[in-house]
Amino acid sequence: QVQLVESGGGSVQAGGSLRLSCAASGLTFSRSSMGWFRQAPGKEREFVSAISWSGVTTSYSDSVKGRFAISRDNAKNSLFLQMNSLKPEDTAVYYCAADRTLRVTTMEIDYDYWGQGTQVTVSS
Repeated sequence: QVQLVESGGGSVQAGGSLRLSCAASGLTFSRSSMGWFRQAPGKEREFVSAISWSGVTTSYSDSVKGRFAISRDNAKNSLFLQMNSLKPEDTAVYYCAADRTLRVTTMEIDYDYWGQGTQVTVSS
């Protein structure tokens, strides 16, 4: 049974930082591409960032490029998202997702497994 468990969310003032983590189990993590998505109140879920199984290839949405950094530790089956210079518009529930293929994709439909999400709230 695949489980993705996010942690690290919380409340922070604008300009602050948070580091999200995602602990994966039940899948071959080192052979899975991973992604972060987010959903703000009243909006559809949107792509944030993705990383290849090796960590060599990464992708970011334009809204977070230069502020967020995705990384992974295959030895610990863990995915991370370092979020800096946070803005109120970054407020959302953040989801970790796993894709069983080796591609790096921004498409929600391509991901096979999802976590329950962690809330990030940025106040102005």
